[in-house]
Amino acid sequence: MTPALRDFLVYLKVEAGLAASTLEAYESDLRQLLEDLASRGVDDCLRATPEILAAHLRGLHTERRLDVATITRHLATIRVFYRWLAGNHRIASNPARLLERPAPWRTLPGVMSPGEMKALLESPSPERSALWLRDRAMLELMYAAGLRAAEVGALRLDQFSRDLGMLIVTGKGNKQRLVPIGRPAEQWSEQYLADCRPYLTRFNDNRDRQRLLLSHTGRPLDRIAVWQIVRRNALAAGLEDVHPHKLRHSFATHLVRGGADLRVVQELLGHADIGTTQIYTHVDRAGLKAVIRKHHPRP
Repeated sequence: MTPALRDFLVYLKVEAGLAASTLEAYESDLRQLLEDLASRGVDDCLRATPEILAAHLRGLHTERRLDVATITRHLATIRVFYRWLAGNHRIASNPARLLERPAPWRTLPGVMSPGEMKALLESPSPERSALWLRDRAMLELMYAAGLRAAEVGALRLDQFSRDLGMLIVTGKGNKQRLVPIGRPAEQWSEQYLADCRPYLTRFNDNRDRQRLLLSHTGRPLDRIAVWQIVRRNALAAGLEDVHPHKLRHSFATHLVRGGADLRVVQELLGHADIGTTQIYTHVDRAGLKAVIRKHHPRP
C-alpha cells in the first residue's frame, strides 16, 4: 500500500465516515489499479496519465470481462481518488478529470410480486428453525422499510420505536433516515423481542446487547448472515434468485405502483439523487393502459 492510498483510505474512514464495506470496495479497486499501473511500467500512482487510466478501464472490459456497472464503479473510485490527490496538492493536475463514463444499458432490478413476497414472509416456521421468530421479524422489517442487508444487521434497540411505529435507519455515509413501518412488522418485531431475543442475549457476555437482531450466539448479524437467512427462507418458500436487495427493490416498486410520490420513496430509501430512485418508475403496459383509461378525458 502506497502512502497516498493509505492516507486516502484514512480520509474516507475518518472524515467521510464511509461504511466498512464501502472502504473495502475502494481499497480493492485501487489496489487493482496500482497492480495494473505497475504492469504498465508506472511504479507510482501519482505519475498516472489520462491515457494510462483510460487503458486500465478498457482492460477491465477487454481482459477481465467485467460488466459495465462494475467498470463504472471502478471509474467512480478512480475519480474520487485523483480528485482527492489534486485537492490535497499531491499532484499538479487531475488525470482522471476527463475520463468518460461508459454508457450502460439500464437494467431493471429484480422484483418480487406481492404473492411471492407474502410467501417469503410466511416461510419461517418453528418446524424449520428454532430462530424462526428472529427470521420473520428480520424479513418483515426489511420489506416494510426497504432496508439494505447491512442496515438491518446494524439496527439497535433504540432505533426501533414501538410507540411511533418507526425505525431510525443508518445508511451509507452514516446518514440517518426515519422510516415508518406497518403493523405486521411491528407485531412480529415485538413478538421476537418478547419471546426470542432474551434467550439469545444469554450467550452474549454483555457485548453488543444493543443490537436488535442477534445470531444464535447472541452476536449481531453481519451482511453474510442476513444473505443466508433470506436465501434459506426463500428456498423454503419455493422461490429462486432471492437476495436482500431484491426485498428493497420490491419495497420501492410496490410503493410506486401503489401511487407513492417518487420523492417520498427517495427519502424512504435514503437515496441522495432522485435519478437513482427513478428506476422504480417502470410499470407494465397493462398499468399504463389502466392509467390512460382512468385519467384521460378521451380514453
